[in-house]
Amino acid sequence: MSSAPVGRPRSGARRLPSATAREEILDAAAELFAQRGYAATSTRLIAERVGIRQASLYYHFATKEQILAELLEATVRPSLTYAESLSELTPAAALHALVRYDVGVLLGARWNIGILYALPEIASEPFARFRRERAELRAVYRSLTTAVGCSEITGELVFGLVESVIGMRRDIPSLPPTEVLQGAVAAAALRLLA
Repeated sequence: MSSAPVGRPRSGARRLPSATAREEILDAAAELFAQRGYAATSTRLIAERVGIRQASLYYHFATKEQILAELLEATVRPSLTYAESLSELTPAAALHALVRYDVGVLLGARWNIGILYALPEIASEPFARFRRERAELRAVYRSLTTAVGCSEITGELVFGLVESVIGMRRDIPSLPPTEVLQGAVAAAALRLLA
């Protein structure tokens, strides 16, 4: 009986030695989408970056849109889940905690996928779940700001302030440490409530 690995051998070393093939595909796609752009990145290029055949990529993801959708959803879903755990806090404390957490999610990802939020393709059907979850997160921000007596527009401003770290990550070469930005954005969000 042979103990040889199943499947085709890779063309090179693994990108992330402890990751699954699916995780490696997501990582390679995130890097390429963030650096080259979504339209300029083919599934063939993603597969080459991972060191697998294009057909092997399709075993894990049916389309390039499915890859991007999963990456985008990973930028909002953790914050939505975290927001659910804040019900015991006052609205201002919950807002402060959510802002810190959400900024951490956006800055903590290996690649700056948030930069792709404004792509025209995001308005199409494959990204409906992402758009819905992002709208739910935006609604949480509005709800928290109205609970402290501010208008819904203040919630929109806080949401925009949080997402401003996406552009900062792209534009500022020597970005302060994540913890510093988490504190600064959370403090600025609370000042908007005054």
